[in-house]
Amino acid sequence: EVQLVESGGGLVQPGGSLRLSCEFSGLPGSRLHMSWFRQAPGKEREGVAHIYNSGFTTYYADSVKGRFTVSRDNVKNMLYLQMNSLRPEDTAIYYCAAETRFLAPNWSRSSMYTYWGQGTQVTVSV
Repeated sequence: EVQLVESGGGLVQPGGSLRLSCEFSGLPGSRLHMSWFRQAPGKEREGVAHIYNSGFTTYYADSVKGRFTVSRDNVKNMLYLQMNSLRPEDTAIYYCAAETRFLAPNWSRSSMYTYWGQGTQVTVSV
């Protein structure tokens, strides 16, 4: 059973930065394609970033391109999301998701993922 545990959320001012982490266990990283999603109150869950099991290919939602960077360390069993130039509209619960099947180009569809973390709250406000 794959387990995912997010951390690193919090309150940050507009223009600030945060780094989210997701520790995974149960399968080696080489078997897991992984993504970050977010869900704001009253909105659908949105795909933010995706990274192949190898770490060599990434995809981003248009709303975060140039501001967010997804990375992973398969030795440490960790997934990261570096978030810069944060905006109030980035406020949401952020989730780590994983899947053993190849997902692109459907990486942003939440229904494609088998494994989910519990989420971490990110609030961008003055």
